Amino acid sequence: MRKLTYFIACSIDGFIGDESGDAAFMYPFVDEEFFAFLKAEYPETMAAHGRRALGIHDLENKRFDTVIQGRGSYDVGLKEGHTSPYGHLREYVASRTLTESPDPNVEIIGDDLVGKVRELKAEDGALGIYLCGGSKIAGELCDEIDELVIKTYPVVIGTGMPMFGSGFSITEFELDDVRVFKNGVFVRTYSRKR
Repeated sequence: MRKLTYFIACSIDGFIGDESGDAAFMYPFVDEEFFAFLKAEYPETMAAHGRRALGIHDLENKRFDTVIQGRGSYDVGLKEGHTSPYGHLREYVASRTLTESPDPNVEIIGDDLVGKVRELKAEDGALGIYLCGGSKIAGELCDEIDELVIKTYPVVIGTGMPMFGSGFSITEFELDDVRVFKNGVFVRTYSRKR
């Protein structure tokens, strides 16, 4: 069984972006040390156009071969002309409003997101599934998430888009690892408590 990993950046107070979903306030924290960590441990989580610009487009996928993102997350790259932001992965976009894919590498999941994720998790393979965001699909898929990798940036924004856009529900995870960086960022990894 493959794992679904919610790999997400957030503020200290648990927001993944402002109320519109903009997370640009986090970008200054991707310094040399933190970038080296991302490049070594999670290279496939960097968008294809960014990987090309940095000359690291040929890095091998280490943890994931599939990405799932919501329409809002997908639109960030689409507005810049990137129809396949994660071309080095199989791409799925959960959307009830986008009926046709603008790219042959991107499959639209219009309904039964949970069923599709269960199907992907049941596939054979050594690599897992990267849940890119956003908040609403993370809330919808909360019961399917096997692992959380939370990159916490040293800022408080007070209000915004929460990590999980869902109703009140208690779901327990166990802390597996914490990594702290000189710039104040820390990365926590959790596994679903069974």
